[in-house]
Amino acid sequence: MSEQHSPPAATTQDEIAHPVFAALYDLCPEPDQLTAQRAYLARDLSGRVLELGCGTGDMFPVVVDGAAGDLEYHAIEPDPHMRKRAADAARETGLDVDLRDARAESLPYPDEHFDAVIAGVVFCTVQDPDAALEEAVRVLKPGGEFRFLEHVRADGWRGTGQELLEPLWKRGAGGCHLTRETVPRFVGHDGLAVEEVDRLDVGVFPATPVVQGTLRRRQNGVLE
Repeated sequence: MSEQHSPPAATTQDEIAHPVFAALYDLCPEPDQLTAQRAYLARDLSGRVLELGCGTGDMFPVVVDGAAGDLEYHAIEPDPHMRKRAADAARETGLDVDLRDARAESLPYPDEHFDAVIAGVVFCTVQDPDAALEEAVRVLKPGGEFRFLEHVRADGWRGTGQELLEPLWKRGAGGCHLTRETVPRFVGHDGLAVEEVDRLDVGVFPATPVVQGTLRRRQNGVLE
């Protein structure tokens, strides 16, 4: 496992650092159903893969179990407290990870570099989801997969409850948004073709329901 630090990108965003949240995160394990869905992101992975916002490394043991063939695994995590725990998790699982200090909105990789980009409960937290998606598409090879697993706004009274809870939730959960309309952003991108999208009633309120899906970088969908 190698940890590399890229030069800081020019940005007006605040530094991302949540030491208390990082310390508590692994003490509050995900619901079993959500953890099981992470296998969807790792299933038959091969080639050069990038994980956006790896957190404390929850995906690493799943990747070890689910990958197929040769795998060159890269991950970014901008929070230094989460990244330190992710580095420990990589060593414990034996996954060789190129782990970098970077934001999803400014990826330190060249165009068309990855066979797959995966995002597991990440776009609820990134500060500029549109910029992060543009970056994910930019670094994908034509024909490459963008796989995601994200909790989204619920319908009915649960959605209303999420709206009421969101200000407090964001402060306690490292900036996580409960009501972000993530899936329309993904499927509406001109550079991505939808392969599958499934809405799942898993997780625990208020971070439910969950949507998983795979989109593919269009062969001729080069971003202008």
